[in-house]
Amino acid sequence: MPTENDEISKYLSYILRHEPHSIGLQLDSDGWASINSLIALSADHGRVIDKATIQTVVRTNTKKRFEISDDGRRIRAVQGHTTKSVQRVYPITMPPQLLYHGTATRFVASIREHGLKAGARHHVHLSIDVSTAISVGKRHGNPVVLEIQALKMYELGFKFFIAENSVWLTDSVPPEFIKTIEQLVHQEKPRLPR
Repeated sequence: MPTENDEISKYLSYILRHEPHSIGLQLDSDGWASINSLIALSADHGRVIDKATIQTVVRTNTKKRFEISDDGRRIRAVQGHTTKSVQRVYPITMPPQLLYHGTATRFVASIREHGLKAGARHHVHLSIDVSTAISVGKRHGNPVVLEIQALKMYELGFKFFIAENSVWLTDSVPPEFIKTIEQLVHQEKPRLPR
């Protein structure tokens, strides 16, 4: 069952990654927003949150999606942006040999044909381990884990970045660098007769 902090985390993701303008919040090109402005504008739109709650959500978020500035006055989502006002610049980083991407079975045919594209997000998101990819795939349906030949791509000139929360980012992954490694078939529990 979702907690109040889970709900606030989802709200912060929505505002800081996708729709800051929905409450009139301004993000700078690195994604930073004033915490005081976030609190005031959220209240104006019926969502009452305080600084202590924001700090708790940032500190306890298992995916480390948010970051508070060193001076404690600003907050941002570390990756996953779709809003055009944010144009984060990450340092290019050499990836490990393999990275993983979690998705749903219904997307596999398209991925095999076209590869992975960022879509509305600024980057394709990749993880260092299969378990994280499975967790991501479950959010979209019957999960599939894709293995990405990241180091080979990097050696051929593709750029990779790593966000503060250890999510690996790249602009796209062509199909020839993707291998389906795990499909978790959703099994419904048998229904008992009534």
